[in-house]
Amino acid sequence: MAAKKTELLSSSMKRNSEWIVSQEIPSDVTVHAGGASFKLHKFPLVSKCGYIRKVVSESSDADLSEIQIPNIPGGAEAFELAAKFCYGINFEMSIENVAMLRCVAEFLEMTEDYAVGNLVARCEAYLNEVALKSLAGAVSILHLSENLLPLAEKVKLISRCIDAVAFIACEESQFSTTGRSDSGIEGVISSMVCQPKTVVDWWAEDLTVLRIDIFQRVLTAMMARGFKQYDLGPILMLYAQKALRGLETLGKGRNKIELHKEHEKRVVLETIVGLLPRERNALSVSFLSMLLRASIFLETTVACRLDLEKRMALQLGQAFLDDLLIPSYSFTGDTLFDVDTVQSIMINYLQYESEGSQYGYQTDDEFVSPLPSDMERIGKLMENYLAEIASDRNLSVAKFIGLAELVPEQSRVTDDGMYRAVDIYLKAHAALTDLERKKVCSLMDCQKLSREACAHAAQNDRLPVQTVVQVLYYEQHRLRDPRNGGFMGGDSPVLPSKLSLCPNDTVSDELSSLKRENQDLKMELVKMKMKLREIERYTNRSAIGSPMSASDKPPLPRKSFINSVSKKLGKLYPFVRADGVTPSNSKTKTRPSKDRRHSIS
Repeated sequence: MAAKKTELLSSSMKRNSEWIVSQEIPSDVTVHAGGASFKLHKFPLVSKCGYIRKVVSESSDADLSEIQIPNIPGGAEAFELAAKFCYGINFEMSIENVAMLRCVAEFLEMTEDYAVGNLVARCEAYLNEVALKSLAGAVSILHLSENLLPLAEKVKLISRCIDAVAFIACEESQFSTTGRSDSGIEGVISSMVCQPKTVVDWWAEDLTVLRIDIFQRVLTAMMARGFKQYDLGPILMLYAQKALRGLETLGKGRNKIELHKEHEKRVVLETIVGLLPRERNALSVSFLSMLLRASIFLETTVACRLDLEKRMALQLGQAFLDDLLIPSYSFTGDTLFDVDTVQSIMINYLQYESEGSQYGYQTDDEFVSPLPSDMERIGKLMENYLAEIASDRNLSVAKFIGLAELVPEQSRVTDDGMYRAVDIYLKAHAALTDLERKKVCSLMDCQKLSREACAHAAQNDRLPVQTVVQVLYYEQHRLRDPRNGGFMGGDSPVLPSKLSLCPNDTVSDELSSLKRENQDLKMELVKMKMKLREIERYTNRSAIGSPMSASDKPPLPRKSFINSVSKKLGKLYPFVRADGVTPSNSKTKTRPSKDRRHSIS
């Protein structure tokens, strides 16, 4: 580096001597600027540079022979061009050097107060008439101005370039989005299919060279001029793919990167997440998954990570299995994949689906409940995810059950997928106790297994005996009852749910209400467990720096919460009575014990 710098300085001095030696009058002052020395004459410099005029006039030495100019913007190259201008030597002003010339002219005070048509005026004329007329020129000057701060901000070079980029980009986007439909979500989806490259055809890639703070200001100015936030998605994808390049977020473990680079990428990621469009379908789930992996890898703020989890939950129906296989970057020997994050995404989806709330995300249409096909697709997706992580020996029974319980029953036409996940988990965890195996098997509904699954389960020695008996009982009951598909030759007949078998509508309504309360209670318990897990995680992280005293540990739940949960569970007691009789205060009838689903716990 030192040799290269010396070579540059020597070449600068050589160029300086070439146009100075041609002068007949010997030089009377040496100017040191940007690490280089220039032998010049006072008169041409003083006639146009207010800075040098003040230095000469304020000097106590009448024969001042050396002038030091520290921290000159643009370095030796910028001062050389300014000196040439003072001598009247022609040189080409271009987009590559106009920003540097404008800043060095401001620094040297080369204004109209000292000479008509001085360097400041010449630079302004070139900027207004040539450079800022094209988007490529404005972006290039804006990028070069990043190294000239804060002087570039003082002369309003940054703000003028940002305004020029925003104005030209909005004009260009009007031509690329004219064919886009405005008929709500359907129009948005169709426009994504028909016009995959609307605003990123040629000019959006130019913005990726900008620094993240300048890039943010450009997008803000574009939206202020009417640029649709929905169309920011492709621009942000291009910028993120370039700025976050080099992060190995696909494997387990963290590859070490330099601290300053890690900090820069963290700032970039948090800024990009803050700029993401609020509309649904503006970004692909795969891109959101990539941002979420990077967020976990870089340990961004909790708000940033939660925002990405909610965005993925809103578009979970479009996700694929690979989008949910987020690696675990911890070194504690935990699970291979980040199960907690997927559990949080699923909780957000269930809340969104049950409450009909969009968490402040704006759409052009009113709220539309998820279609049954989307619900079934999500159920199949989660079953495949459970089967994928089931072979992980470090996956605890509590985590597996906690995630499996979040899969809605109405999303599962059959329970073959759940049975497959349970079977894989039991095979990979052969050391489970009988009680743990019963809990795992309770996740599937034996009534909703296909005939192929029933035939496999009947010969599966990994299942508890009670589960095998249940499978055989319901399969025999299904074959005997022609109303339920028996003797019809169907491949995977499914018995109606228990609620539809009850002849009393009052009992059906009451059981439905209790079932909803049971689901809500499960959700509350899962969220409480996740909150406690987050507290433990940050407690362990803080304990690395300083030991935590016993008084600093997060408090355990009070007995009042357990009592309230017990009272809530008490309402569900009619489900688990061994004799099949409801409490005495119930006015509803009971079904025969042979139609009741037997417990396997």
